[in-house]
Amino acid sequence: MKIAKKLAYVMCGGDLSEAALVSEQYLLDIEREAFLSLTGEKKTLERIQSVLKGGKPVRN
Repeated sequence: MKIAKKLAYVMCGGDLSEAALVSEQYLLDIEREAFLSLTGEKKTLERIQSVLKGGKPVRN
């Protein structure tokens, strides 16, 4: 659910108060922001550690 919300946020152009044209750089910036916020999550770190140690992803 959390990943889906982040993805929807990026695909919809972030927090815009009204319809507006945005630059590609703006979209890349909010995509990067969403990705970095997800990498700080405990479950994400557990998945990364599992792959690095055992080669198998954890389903948490």
